[in-house]
Amino acid sequence: METYKQEFIEFMVDCQVLKFGDFVTKSGRKTPFFINTGYYRTGSQLTRLGNYYAKAIHDHFGLDFDVLFGPAYKGIPLSVAASMAISREYGKDVRYCSNRKEAKDHGDKGILLGGPIGGSDRVIIIEDVTTAGTSIRETLPIIKAQGENVTVPGLIVSVDRCERGTGEKGALAQIEETCGIRTASIVTMKEVVEHLYNREYKGKVIIDDALKAAIDAYYDRYGVKE
Repeated sequence: METYKQEFIEFMVDCQVLKFGDFVTKSGRKTPFFINTGYYRTGSQLTRLGNYYAKAIHDHFGLDFDVLFGPAYKGIPLSVAASMAISREYGKDVRYCSNRKEAKDHGDKGILLGGPIGGSDRVIIIEDVTTAGTSIRETLPIIKAQGENVTVPGLIVSVDRCERGTGEKGALAQIEETCGIRTASIVTMKEVVEHLYNREYKGKVIIDDALKAAIDAYYDRYGVKE
C-alpha cells in the first residue's frame, strides 16, 4: 500500500472522521464503521485533505480536466480544498464549482456557485463517501444541463466502502455502469482494515479481533461478492 494511503487512514482516525461502533447509514444499513468528512474542521486539516484528494485525482485521472464539482453541501469545501491543492502541488489551475439546494434569484443567480460550467468543459465530481450513488444521480443532470458538450470523465471519493449499491455490484462499479463515468477513491475500506487490524496506533489497537469479526459479518451481508 502506498505511503500516502497509510497516512490518509491515520489522518482520518486523528480527525475522528473514521469511527468504529454502532451506526446506521443513510441507506438504513447498520454498520460497525462510519465515515463523516464533516469532522474536517480546521484550515490545516482541510489543507491536508486537499493534498490527499489532489494526489488521488492526479494518479487516477491525470490533470486533463477543467472543473472540480462538489455537490452541496459537504462537497463544497472538498472542491475548494482540492482545487487549491492541485494548483499548489501540480501547477494546474482548475475551477471549483458546487450546486445550491435552491436556485438563487438575485445577485449571482442560478443553481451553481463558484466557477461557471459550459462549452466543452470536462468535470470531475468530488464526494466524501458514496454508498448508494443517490447524490451522483442527482448531480449529473445538473452538470450536463450546463451545456451539451460538457462531459464528466470521473468521480473521486475519499473512501470506497466496498459494499453493494442498490444491486449486487459495488456502489462505485454500479455508478460506472449506469452513469458511464470512471470512479476512484483515495483508499478502500479493505485497505483501511488491512492497515489498522491488530496494529497499534498511538498506543491503541484500532481494529481488534472483535471489531474485525463485526466488520467481516457486515461484509458477509452487504459486501461486494468477488
